[in-house]
Amino acid sequence: MNLKNSLTFIIVFFLLISCKLNSDNAKFKTTNSTKNNKPNIIVILIDDAGYVDFGFMGSEDLQTPNIDKLAKSGVVFTDAHVSATVCAPSRAGLITGIYQQRFGFEANGTGGIGLSDDITTIADVFKENDYNTYAIGKWHLGEDVSDHPNQRGFDNFYGFINGSRSYFPIQNPSKNQMLQNNGERVVFDGYMTDVLGNQSVKYIEASKDKPFFMYLAYNAVHTPMHAKKEHLEKFKNHPRKELAAMTWSLDENIGKLINKLESLGIRDNTLIYFLSDNGGAHNNQSKTGVLKGWKGNKFEGGHRVPFIMSWPNKLNNNKVFSGLTSSLDIFATSIAAANIYKDNLELDGVNLIPYLMDKKHGNPHKNLFWKKLDISAARIGDYKLITLEKQGSVLYNLKEDLRETKNIIYLENSVSENIQITYNKWEHSLMKPLWGEGKSWESVTRHIHKRLMQNKEADYKDIWSPAFKKIDSKK
Repeated sequence: MNLKNSLTFIIVFFLLISCKLNSDNAKFKTTNSTKNNKPNIIVILIDDAGYVDFGFMGSEDLQTPNIDKLAKSGVVFTDAHVSATVCAPSRAGLITGIYQQRFGFEANGTGGIGLSDDITTIADVFKENDYNTYAIGKWHLGEDVSDHPNQRGFDNFYGFINGSRSYFPIQNPSKNQMLQNNGERVVFDGYMTDVLGNQSVKYIEASKDKPFFMYLAYNAVHTPMHAKKEHLEKFKNHPRKELAAMTWSLDENIGKLINKLESLGIRDNTLIYFLSDNGGAHNNQSKTGVLKGWKGNKFEGGHRVPFIMSWPNKLNNNKVFSGLTSSLDIFATSIAAANIYKDNLELDGVNLIPYLMDKKHGNPHKNLFWKKLDISAARIGDYKLITLEKQGSVLYNLKEDLRETKNIIYLENSVSENIQITYNKWEHSLMKPLWGEGKSWESVTRHIHKRLMQNKEADYKDIWSPAFKKIDSKK
C-alpha cells in the first residue's frame, strides 16, 4: 500500500469511528431526552371553594388573575364533579382513582381507620415509576402510622394531618394539627397559605432533572376565616372581605408556583390540575351561583366543582369541555400522560386526554354516583336522581333545570326506574361504611336534604346552630 493509499485508509477509518461515536452519543441523548420528557404532574386541590368564586368561572368580586391565567392556558370543564360532597371521602376518591365507598371510606372524617392498607394510591404508582413524589398541605386521610403520606407513596410530606387548623402558628399544636415535614414538627412564622406555596417552589427546585408528582392540597378557603392583615386592608370594603383576602393569597401562591415552572423551562411539560374538593361551604362566604345546595349535600352545589387541566405541550389552550367528568379521572389521566400502564389496576376514572385531543367524543362517563350513609344520588346522561332513605326521591333534568327546582319523577317514571336499577347495581359492589358521622350530624344532613328536596330553606345547617340545639335538646 503506497503512502497516499495509507493516508486515505487512515482518514476513512477515523471518519467511521467518529460517525460510530456520534451515533452512540445520539442514541444516548435520545434515551435521556425520552426520560426527561416525562411530564411533571401537579394536582392543586383547594378546599370548600364556591363554584363561581374565580374570574374564569364568572366572579366579578373575587380577584384571581393567576388562576385565570392557568385556565386560559388549558381546558376548563363545565360539567366536572368530585366523588363526595365533603372533604375526606372526596380526597380518598381522588387519590385512589376509585369510588371511596368501595373500601368503606364513605362518611366524613377518617373513623380512626383512614385509607385501607391494600389500596393503591396515585403516589404509589408514580413512585414505582421513578418519579419524585411530594404531598403538601392538608392530608385528612387517616391519622395512624400506616396512613401517613410517607407510607402512601409520597417521598416527602410537608403539611398537617387534620382536616382543618389555624392559618397562623399554634403555640402547642396536637400531633395532627402541627405543621410537619415527614413526621417532624415545623415551627413556622407567617401565614399557612404562603408557607405551603413556598414549599411547593422548593420541591420543584429540588426535583432537578427527575420528573415529579406533586399533590398540593391547600386548606384555603376552608374555615377558620383567617387572612393576612395587609390583605384584609386591601379588601376592607369588600362584602366578603375575609374570603376575598384568603382567595387573593391563594392566587398569589399559585402564581408563584407557575412562575417557578416557567423560569426553570419546565412549564410546557407540566400537567396541572386545579379543582376544589367539594362545593362551597355554608359558613365561608362562598357562592355556588345558580347551583342548588352546598358542601355536604347531593345537589349540584355540593359536588359540581371548578376544574382546570393545563398541559401546554399536549393540550390546546383556552378550551372548554362540557362532557361529564370526575375527579376520579385525575389518576387515570395522569398515568396515561406519563405512559404508565398497570394491567392489575382497576380504576373508576377515565383517561381524559383522548377526549381533549378530539380522538374520542361524547361524555367520558355515562353515569356518576354519590353516596354517604342513607343519602345518595345518581347521574345518567342529563338526568339526576337524589334519594333520601325513608323520605323518597326527586328527579331532575339538568340540561333543562340546572337549578334542580323541578322534580319530574312522576312525569318520567321509566327514567327514574332505570336510574334506580343502575344505581342499585353499583351499590351492590360497595363495602359497608366503616364509620358514620354521629347522630347529630346525620340528623342535620337529613334535615337539609329533606328541605331542599321540597325547595325550602333549611332551618339549620350545622350542629352549632341555635335552631338545631333547641330541637336536639328535646330528644
